[in-house]
Amino acid sequence: MVAACAFAAGCVVVGVGVGVTAPAAPHAGAATVAADRAQLTQVERQLAVAGEKIQHLVSDYDSVELRKQRIDALLRRTESAFTVDRRTEAAAAAHLRAVAVSAYVSGGSLRSGISLFGAPGSRADLASVYIDVAGGALQSSATAYQVDRHRAFVTAATLQVEQSRVVTTLHELVDARHLATTAVVADQSLLVRVKGNLHALLVAAYRNQQAADRAAERALAVSESQQPVSPPPPPTAPAITAAPGSYANPLRAVGGLTPERIDQGVDYSGYGPIYAIGDGVVLGTTVAGWPGGTFISYRLTDGPAAGLVVYAAEDIEPLVQPGQVVNASTVLGTIYEGPDGIETGWSDPAGQGWTMAHDYGQFSGANSTAFGANFSQLLQSLGAPGGILQNAPPTGALPPGWPSW
Repeated sequence: MVAACAFAAGCVVVGVGVGVTAPAAPHAGAATVAADRAQLTQVERQLAVAGEKIQHLVSDYDSVELRKQRIDALLRRTESAFTVDRRTEAAAAAHLRAVAVSAYVSGGSLRSGISLFGAPGSRADLASVYIDVAGGALQSSATAYQVDRHRAFVTAATLQVEQSRVVTTLHELVDARHLATTAVVADQSLLVRVKGNLHALLVAAYRNQQAADRAAERALAVSESQQPVSPPPPPTAPAITAAPGSYANPLRAVGGLTPERIDQGVDYSGYGPIYAIGDGVVLGTTVAGWPGGTFISYRLTDGPAAGLVVYAAEDIEPLVQPGQVVNASTVLGTIYEGPDGIETGWSDPAGQGWTMAHDYGQFSGANSTAFGANFSQLLQSLGAPGGILQNAPPTGALPPGWPSW
């Protein structure tokens, strides 16, 4: 049961497309209510499964994005280390050249025959000695530097391969998320279309049934006119004996009547006519924010609740007009077996879609309110089954002077 869609709560469905085929346009001869209900259930189940898939996609995307950021940071550090190593290498080479030149020049100008390295000889000897010393002193650090540099190059190459793989994965996840979003929009559109088809099929089926019943009644009347007079058949609905100022059960002729939860009002499922409770004047019949668009409101003009406004909403085909005077014998509309059922209770004085429970801040989406429980007690006093309490005691309190039953 959906209560006061635009006036009480909203709903968002998120999922991944699953390739559902759109249903055909409503056709009473080709489609059935059961088939459309089954398709509606299937689409909702697919959307639920798809929702889990897109959550996994988002989680994977976030994880891979974090991994990419870490790899990028490590690459930046590695490149910075390369830059420092190159500067160090250049400085070492420059120093080496300066030492070589100084040793060569000093060795050539030493008349005493004592070289920079502590041994006499020619310039060629000095160069040889320098090479030996430089090779022994610098070889170990040069070798270590080359090893470190090679290791750094290997690490950088590995990181670049890993970075390329991560970027590819990110692109794939972005594409998947885009496809998922597109599919969600398509599935939500399909879900709305299936619900609309189901509503149209139910209304058409009920009207066809009414036409068939009227045809059967006419055929029976013709048949009875040709037969001996017999007692009349029992009435299809209880006779109304309510006097002015008294109330009658508005659900007395509803087939398959099943009470459901008490919330802003009282929820029921079933099919057939719904009557006014008593004498009153119709304020309105439709409000776009309610499921099915129906919100029949009428102000009682007599009885213990005179001046209060009653509403009957959701899966009802209205049969009255604003300004029409009604009584306990007036059929307000026909209940059809739609996806939402009906809700009836106390409207606020304007009768334009808001309820007393809403105006007093009692309703939070699924709870039983004091106004809903009060209306359930009224229906029980008239012979209808009461609704089902969701919490005890109900939320809120009735204003002073409000009638009790």
